[in-house]
Amino acid sequence: MGKIYVIRHCLAQGQSLDAPLTQKGIEQANSLAEFFKNLKIDRIVSSPFLRAIQSIEPLSSRESMKIEIDERLSEWLLSTRDFPDWYEKLQATFVDMDLKYDGGESSNEAMHRIVDLVKDAFAQDVDNTLIVSHGNIISLLLKYYDKDVDFHCWKNLSNPDVFLLSPKHNGVMIERIWDSPYNEG
Repeated sequence: MGKIYVIRHCLAQGQSLDAPLTQKGIEQANSLAEFFKNLKIDRIVSSPFLRAIQSIEPLSSRESMKIEIDERLSEWLLSTRDFPDWYEKLQATFVDMDLKYDGGESSNEAMHRIVDLVKDAFAQDVDNTLIVSHGNIISLLLKYYDKDVDFHCWKNLSNPDVFLLSPKHNGVMIERIWDSPYNEG
């Protein structure tokens, strides 16, 4: 079992599936490529959302690696409706993990989607896998391995952000590794 680097996408121009990175986001993507320059990367797996793909493209280009697209890394959908109080509704889903709004997923449903991908990645015979996804669903992944992760932790994520998941005994150790001088979030 190798290590998995979980990357939150860089700054984007919006939340839609096809929202591109901002100019600062493009600069951050180049910083991400620099951040990983001394790591031998075996796999890159990304959400199908444009902002996630663009966040890892400088690195995949430099390494001449294909980006594998996996729907399980798509952002967690709170609802198909626009809520003026979405922030409070999102906060409630960290307390009631089965709470589900119109057309959306519960926290548990989204959590299991990304956890399945991570377990599949750990089962691969590779040393270093990078997965690129989104803040909401990454928070749920972290919560799966660390029950203390909550809404406050989600609020403190940066764009980009990087966490290292390492196998440890019968569990997984989480370490936040995106830090100065690279942290531009």
